[in-house]
Amino acid sequence: MYLGPIVALLVTAGLIGALFVRLKVVPIVGFLLAGVLIGPHQLGVVADESQVEAAAEIGVMLLLFTIGVEFSVERLAKIKRFVLGGGTLQVLLTTAVVTALCTVFGVDWRVGVFTGFLVALSSTAIVLKVIAAKGATQQPVGQASVGALILQDLAIIVMVLLIPILGGQSEGVWGIVRALGTAALVLTAVIVIARKVMPPLLERVARLCSPEIFLLSIVAIALGVAYLTSLAGVSDALGAFLAGMVLSESRHSAHALSEIMPLQMIFSAVFFVSIGMLLDVAVLAQLWWMVLLAALAVVVVKVVTAYAAVSVLRVGAPTAVGAAFLLAQIGEFSFVLQQVGAEYGLSPAGMGADGDQLLVAVTVVLMTATPALGALGERLAKRVGGRPAPAADRSAPETGDTRDRVLVSGWGQVARHLSSYLRSNDVPVTVTTLNPDLAAQAEAEGHTVVRGEVTKTSVLHEIDMDRVKLIVVAENTAEEATHIAHILGGVAPGVPIVVRPVDTPDVPGLYEAHADRVVDTQRAVTEPLGHTVLDLLGIGRTGVKRPDPTVMSLFTPDPASSCVHTENLQPVLPKSPGCTECLRQGRHDWVHLRLCAHCGFVGCCDDSPGRHATAHAEGVGHPVVTSVEPGEDWAWCYLDSVRIEPARG
Repeated sequence: MYLGPIVALLVTAGLIGALFVRLKVVPIVGFLLAGVLIGPHQLGVVADESQVEAAAEIGVMLLLFTIGVEFSVERLAKIKRFVLGGGTLQVLLTTAVVTALCTVFGVDWRVGVFTGFLVALSSTAIVLKVIAAKGATQQPVGQASVGALILQDLAIIVMVLLIPILGGQSEGVWGIVRALGTAALVLTAVIVIARKVMPPLLERVARLCSPEIFLLSIVAIALGVAYLTSLAGVSDALGAFLAGMVLSESRHSAHALSEIMPLQMIFSAVFFVSIGMLLDVAVLAQLWWMVLLAALAVVVVKVVTAYAAVSVLRVGAPTAVGAAFLLAQIGEFSFVLQQVGAEYGLSPAGMGADGDQLLVAVTVVLMTATPALGALGERLAKRVGGRPAPAADRSAPETGDTRDRVLVSGWGQVARHLSSYLRSNDVPVTVTTLNPDLAAQAEAEGHTVVRGEVTKTSVLHEIDMDRVKLIVVAENTAEEATHIAHILGGVAPGVPIVVRPVDTPDVPGLYEAHADRVVDTQRAVTEPLGHTVLDLLGIGRTGVKRPDPTVMSLFTPDPASSCVHTENLQPVLPKSPGCTECLRQGRHDWVHLRLCAHCGFVGCCDDSPGRHATAHAEGVGHPVVTSVEPGEDWAWCYLDSVRIEPARG
């Protein structure tokens, strides 16, 4: 029965993860401790170790796939000196130092090299989250750390292929050459598939405009490539990572990442909880001194070797110190290597089962300590003399806090004409759409296009919301538009949102979503969408109409002067900028205007020739109207013949 253990795993991870979020600690730390708590060696909620191993295998495969999607050949090229220089040197130095230490204590050199492989790898998942939380992704320390992590993730291809040689099942130089040749073939195949096969394949899938099919296709690609690489003798987890890198080369990578990102936390939780479940606290209690010594030794070795590797690049001491402490832990790929090594009789430091438990314990301790180590490195970096080096990617534009563009969600005729209207007024436009053909049209007209759903985190990252001055939701249904407005209002507070649904708008929902303007194409008599947008941008103002048929209104009565007919009033959208009936008749001779607080009808007062406000109230049974005259904010109830004051404050 798998349901009970799965529920226990997810509930415990959620509760402890939420606690650590409130404590402003990376939630992965909470996942690790949750696994320790419910594992077979402690509470025994999940007692079957085969379930633990299955969860770990699936978790690491899916987690590393999402990490791979965030890497690309283009990204590697931008920080290639950190990858090829710093990363390569860090892996070689760490492996050499650990091998030397092992041989000093009488361990066979082959086991020492295997142990060096385990220690050389850092946690890509945790370090990336720590860097992102600090906002240091594009800073030198972030780029140096990411460069080393990428090289480590790629180096595991060679490490996995060398393990049979270290295990004594492959001999001589020929075995090493064959392993390196296999690694080269795997990487070449990945690059060819990324460049030639994946783009047209994803293009065909994306044309279906079905998020469900797209997501299924992505998962099929991940598991399929993982299976194929396992047939070639490479681990399935590494295959999933390579599948992610293949996907990253497609122009639909942002769309793909947006589809799988909501699942990434589940993948992370499953993997890191499963890692925590492998830890036996009883063994930890017996070998606590060895765990602490080993953890301290790993930190010292990795800080020294990483500092030396990064320093060679002449990026400055502060950058080298900060990166060194961020990389001072053992990573998730080490468990992949550990499993492969076990098949060939290899164990950490040649200690057998105790060595496996020691690796798990040290890894859990150091993963948990990573945020603290990163903070320590940051403090030490500030005390180190020297000026931090500039970022490696000098070609990246400096966006700062400049807000100069309009984000248009969806691409259709209305969005197309609006975007052209904006460009003619020198306003840059960013368009989001799922449809490849529509995306190509928008790109052909010179607009910036991000493929994917505008509500997804990775798509918002591609958009660069710090540059968005105004948001327009122009091609969605009322339900979709309300959902988008809710999310974007939270992501970009203070940025005006204009909504033009393709059907009748959900005015109460949009009011709760804090949409600034609503253009109702079925009800509005005037006020084109383009004029509304330019009005908010401060371009081409032609005067203020009253009432504005794009501004929602909700009358909140003063409890002391309210009547029973003001109960349950909903936000309304004015049907027109003047008396609705007079405008239909081509008349403009009204005196004062009243807005129906129930449906948004705009009528002229009893001093006007038509008296349409009274006629509407009597005809449809909507008794409450509000004054829309300048300086007036009261309401009137026709049934009670009473004036109602608004709530103050």
